[in-house]
Amino acid sequence: MNKRVILVIICLIVLIGTLAGIKYLQINKMTAQQAQAVPPPETVTAAEVRSETWETLLTAVGSLEAVQGVTVSAELSGKVTRIAFEPGAPVRKGDLLLQQDISSEQARLPGAEASVALTKRNLERSDRLLKDRVISQVEYDNSLTDFRQAVAEAQDIRATIGKKTIRAPFAGRLGIRLVNLGQILQEGQAIVSLQAPDPIFANFLLPQQHLAQLQPGLTVRVSTDSLTDQVRDGRITTINPEVDASTRNIRVQATLDNRGGTLRSGMYANVAVVLPAMEEVLVIPATAVLYAPYSDSVFVVVEKRDEATGKTSLVLRQQFVRLGEKRGDFISVQSGLKDGEKVVTTGVFKLRNDQAVLVDNTLAPEFKLEPEPEEG
Repeated sequence: MNKRVILVIICLIVLIGTLAGIKYLQINKMTAQQAQAVPPPETVTAAEVRSETWETLLTAVGSLEAVQGVTVSAELSGKVTRIAFEPGAPVRKGDLLLQQDISSEQARLPGAEASVALTKRNLERSDRLLKDRVISQVEYDNSLTDFRQAVAEAQDIRATIGKKTIRAPFAGRLGIRLVNLGQILQEGQAIVSLQAPDPIFANFLLPQQHLAQLQPGLTVRVSTDSLTDQVRDGRITTINPEVDASTRNIRVQATLDNRGGTLRSGMYANVAVVLPAMEEVLVIPATAVLYAPYSDSVFVVVEKRDEATGKTSLVLRQQFVRLGEKRGDFISVQSGLKDGEKVVTTGVFKLRNDQAVLVDNTLAPEFKLEPEPEEG
């Protein structure tokens, strides 16, 4: 019985050893095959680094301001008897906006005008009598004084009527109505906002070191959220004579066309001043950049020769770069690349250094300096 158990144990040991040896040989063979296996090349899109001439721009963030804008207010206190405007409507210069109660002035005006007429006739009579030496100079002076006082009183009543008859001081567009019919207005109380929409000012600040480059007449490009894909051109019209002592910035004002009234006073705007000088830059598609906290980089496509077979293939070389200004789909490169080098333009986040690649630009996106959004 013991011999049989020992024989079974020996057979099991031999069987296990045989299986282990076979598995060991299989694993070694698979390891050798994996070591010799070469991953297939990654298909990428690529574009050449090219030299371009870009306009020199000074960029800033500014705000828009109406060339003429005012909050129409009551000059005298009084009751509102008529509101003659519609909120948000355009008006012309001199259009009636609001009428305050002028019943008292209208009642006094005929008497004042009659007094003017009477004192005028008395003055004319006194003038003839003075020439005939019937009255003294003092009596003539009294008649003249009475006439002037009557005229002044009548003019004062007319001026009060004019101040209570509130008209548009210039052509523009009205805002929200701030008063109601029958309301007693106090002196200086706001009635409605009036803005002349066209043209419009763009006010912005630039560092003092750019002062020598600025001059009236330079082109300014303005864009806002309200224009989406549009840019408005204007001209620098005013450069402040002094520099802000706290920020060392200089205030600049540009005037631009605003036909249609799409730009509104108070909006913020992105402003770019176009300088006469042009700049030579190296540009690549912005999608070619692999951004990282320590440094930005791109993958350059280079040829590599296999010493064993003598064949050449395309591989990637990760190159760190220093970037400049971005415009449209492109970004300028200040250092790290040369004109004519080829860089990968899409999917750079999944690539690695010395990786084999195939370049296929069949489905490569079209890069533009001034891209236009697609209509959805």
